[in-house]
Amino acid sequence: MRISDSDGLLRLLDLEGEGARTDEDIFLGATPESPHARVFGGQVLAQAVVGASRTVEPDRGIHSMHAYFLRPGDAHQPITFGVQRLRDGRSFSARRVHAYQNGVPILSMVASFQVPSQGLEHQAEIALDDVPEPESLPTTADLLGKVEHPAAQDWAFNRPFDVRHVTAPLYLRAPDASERTPSNAVWFKTFGEMPQDQATHRAALAYASDYTILEPVLRRHGVAWTRRGMSVASLDHAMWWHRDVRTDDWLLYVQESPSASGARGLGVGKIFARDGILVASVAQEGMLRLPEI
Repeated sequence: MRISDSDGLLRLLDLEGEGARTDEDIFLGATPESPHARVFGGQVLAQAVVGASRTVEPDRGIHSMHAYFLRPGDAHQPITFGVQRLRDGRSFSARRVHAYQNGVPILSMVASFQVPSQGLEHQAEIALDDVPEPESLPTTADLLGKVEHPAAQDWAFNRPFDVRHVTAPLYLRAPDASERTPSNAVWFKTFGEMPQDQATHRAALAYASDYTILEPVLRRHGVAWTRRGMSVASLDHAMWWHRDVRTDDWLLYVQESPSASGARGLGVGKIFARDGILVASVAQEGMLRLPEI
């Protein structure tokens, strides 16, 4: 199974229902082919969001989730998702999701859903006039398509999202001294059209939110993804969906890192629609180990 386009992404998000147990609703998720031994964290997040969403009323959209990555996922095995129905109130529903492989959890997530409601509104602003248009930026395939390495080819051709860096990409080259700021920005969208339902778009957004969230940490310290001996792993992931979103239209992901210490780095991000509407916020802490430190 490959997920190089929107159809592949939709197949990945189409979990198989295994039926309800006494304490959990059970779903089975496929895992795509990968040159890596580990499952991409965004995939597990997105599939967990889908599983939880299937157990709430259709008018209740996910508005937040908090997840911990407990073990590396095996890219050669499917993933079982167990959804526990914690609460269904008048306006909010809460779900706990565990993703299992080999009988042990690889991810634990709690998610909250809400019926549409009216209230106070404000948002962070973004100066889009200062940001290059996504069409003017190189694609990942432009940057890595000619690199004869399995990981480079996978990033270039086997992603369901078109990701274009506003700041200089860190795939191959470490940033020079003038570029070493704890910030990062990318445009992204699915390659093809997606269905209309918000549940699918919000799950897809969870998938993409894991792509570059730790790059502000690497950029601040002048480190490229090709740094020999470096070990990076996501530890946790939190996300808040503020407004409806279309993942098949360009989204701007603006990220920064307020801190790195103890072999951990924190990345926080805001995701804006092309018209400047803030649709989501993200935070993730990751483990980053360099052999010389």
